[in-house]
Amino acid sequence: MADTAAIEAILQEMEKAEGLEGAILVSRNGTYIAGTVPKGVHVETFAAMFAILLGAAENSTSELKEVLDHVVINLDSSKMIVVHAGPKALMVLRMEKAADSSGIKRTVEKYMGRIEENL
Repeated sequence: MADTAAIEAILQEMEKAEGLEGAILVSRNGTYIAGTVPKGVHVETFAAMFAILLGAAENSTSELKEVLDHVVINLDSSKMIVVHAGPKALMVLRMEKAADSSGIKRTVEKYMGRIEENL
């Protein structure tokens, strides 16, 4: 069983990275595990859609015989990255529009081992 208190603490530590506005951990089947969800968002739907999105992207890229690294969603005033967080989960990162997606992804990867230990 996941230690959600430990995971929440790790996510809060991660969110201090420059340009990162929030991080959400979602199970591979789309269940919200932990993290900062934007106000006014239906948590269950929000989490489930990212699992579906990442799954669809993985299926599409496998047809190309490529391995998916991450998915970037560009919005009007921000952007989001969806990345693998081990075999059990995925991470949704919300960031400023001008933030360096690759740099933030590298920063977040430093926390993945600790997150996986608590899943």
